[in-house]
Amino acid sequence: MTFQQSDIEEEYFRLSESEIFTRILERKKELAGRLLILCHHYQQDDLFQFADLVGDSLKLAREAASLHGPEFIVFCGVHFMAESADILAQRHQKVLLPHLYAGCPMADMATAGAVAMAYTNLVHAGVVKDEATVVPVTYVNSSAAVKAFVGERGGSVCTSSNAQRVLAWALEKGEKVFFFPDEHLGRNSAIALGIPSEQICVWRRGELLGGNSVEQLQRARVLLWNGYCEVHMRFLPEHVRQFRLRVPEIQIMVHPECSAEVVGIADRYGSTEAIITAVKESAAGSQWAIGTETNLVSRLQKQFPEKDIHLLAPIPCQCTTMDRNQPLNLLWLLDNLAAGKVVNQIRVPSEVAAQALKSLEQMLSI
Repeated sequence: MTFQQSDIEEEYFRLSESEIFTRILERKKELAGRLLILCHHYQQDDLFQFADLVGDSLKLAREAASLHGPEFIVFCGVHFMAESADILAQRHQKVLLPHLYAGCPMADMATAGAVAMAYTNLVHAGVVKDEATVVPVTYVNSSAAVKAFVGERGGSVCTSSNAQRVLAWALEKGEKVFFFPDEHLGRNSAIALGIPSEQICVWRRGELLGGNSVEQLQRARVLLWNGYCEVHMRFLPEHVRQFRLRVPEIQIMVHPECSAEVVGIADRYGSTEAIITAVKESAAGSQWAIGTETNLVSRLQKQFPEKDIHLLAPIPCQCTTMDRNQPLNLLWLLDNLAAGKVVNQIRVPSEVAAQALKSLEQMLSI
């Protein structure tokens, strides 16, 4: 999908932070009943404060679609999240993104064309007799076109919280499972299911047969696309070991997009919602080192000052593409809506949306 971010008028850049915040609140009042602002957990606080609903990407998309009133759904997240919201939205609803270049590098690592070519290569190389014997599973962090590819082939979407269950379903259904775009979520889920390492194979983008021999691919039950989250790759095993040496009683919890080496030596791993719940339900005075995006960890520190919460890595771990959404972008978008002009609308073509919806519905049925 191609898109072009409209230029923001120069006058906006002369506004102070307080003026921007005040005007956003005024626009929210003016558009009340017609507007719903969604914010992902990784969004910075300056934008997060204006959210009507907060959560992870799929939770937000589903909740927004269940509300019949709002005409405009502003998704303060990244492109694939807004696409999912548009797929699930009702006909009268328009999904908007404050900045159209707020994307996800991991989602961009697996295009529908590249994935389709990989399937063709498996058949031509004689690894499988036909594409139907390979069940596709895509992480929700993927484009609508990839979700549609999966839906057309009877596969399923998964989230970071249900990836293990979806992978188990797919392994029962087919001869092999092709998991994309996140190699690490796929590997951690396969390990949790007890899949032997020799039956897990990485498909390296741009290489013939994904850089594997025919024998390796024939032996594998799980093929992992070699995509990754740039944020979660910054957490290393040495960070876990250093915290344990300094604070032996600390609890270390990481996101399953982290490498298997990190997940394997952490105390716990889980989705953003699972991390929030674990910290919330822990006792006062508990100590945590958390391996996920900086904005979420900082927010937990503010919400639970009676608990000792640290970012697992000693370096910033920020989703810079999501941070392209700024209060200034939100104000500009709301000003346009108030003036009767819809900007930055995310529209998934109907034929793509129909197939992508199949993969989302398959996940819900699992």
